[in-house]
Amino acid sequence: MYANIRGTQIYFDIEGAGLVPQGNQMREKPVAFLIHGGPGADHTSYKPTFSALSNKMQLVYFDHRGQGRSARGDQSTYTLDQNVEDMEALRQYLGLEKIIAIGGSYGGMVALTYATRYPQNLSHLIVIATVPDSRFLKRAQEILQERGTSEQIAIAQYLWNGNFETEEQLSDYFRIMHPLYSFTADSTQAVQRRSILSIEAINEAFGGFLRSYDVLDQLHKITAPTLVIAGRHDWICPPEFSEEIAQAIPNSDLRIFENSGHLIRVDEPEALLDAIAGFIVYKK
Repeated sequence: MYANIRGTQIYFDIEGAGLVPQGNQMREKPVAFLIHGGPGADHTSYKPTFSALSNKMQLVYFDHRGQGRSARGDQSTYTLDQNVEDMEALRQYLGLEKIIAIGGSYGGMVALTYATRYPQNLSHLIVIATVPDSRFLKRAQEILQERGTSEQIAIAQYLWNGNFETEEQLSDYFRIMHPLYSFTADSTQAVQRRSILSIEAINEAFGGFLRSYDVLDQLHKITAPTLVIAGRHDWICPPEFSEEIAQAIPNSDLRIFENSGHLIRVDEPEALLDAIAGFIVYKK
């Protein structure tokens, strides 16, 4: 499905009924936006892992502008600010009131920024393996020097410089780097092959706006109950940044998964889903 909003076309998909029978009444389930990472990837890496959550909430997946099945356009608009405003426009397009925001990695940055701008529109915030500002770029490069192979260090230069030349090159990056992203990297290969990649989006991010990204001093504005999740062995969004996020947001809980890298949904999927479902039920 597509939403024509803010001068572009955003692809979205919905999983799970919003209205379900409960005895002699109908119960309306909460709605959660699943905000994918990257940039330069799409929402499909969240399927089918997050599907189990559709028993408790209606899930709305969507692709950021210029990525996945969403329309391509002016590359200069492939920014975090645009992604945040697109998310708000999609909420309005769907006629929703308060939503749950679940964002991972770059999607967590979008979710955090959204939560500081539109705190009144969130019932819950869940951010997974993400960071509050651009300091992660330097820290990730340091960790890569410690843990990475020469091949990984070499191909990561395209990421740091924001100068991937082809989608095949970006696909090679993910293939070579997978052992750092996940303890069970082999299981992510099929997911990666079915993703639609966008070099324009990832280059715009790492070559541009992520270098000045900073929402840390705005996190106190977030009013929704917040769950901050990190992987102990995450190389690109190290858990030290999740600790800072949790300290800065009122009413937040921190959960560090000890047996996970960046891709917690791959390394510890059942525990991740249990943590999210339990948080929503407990805080509702």
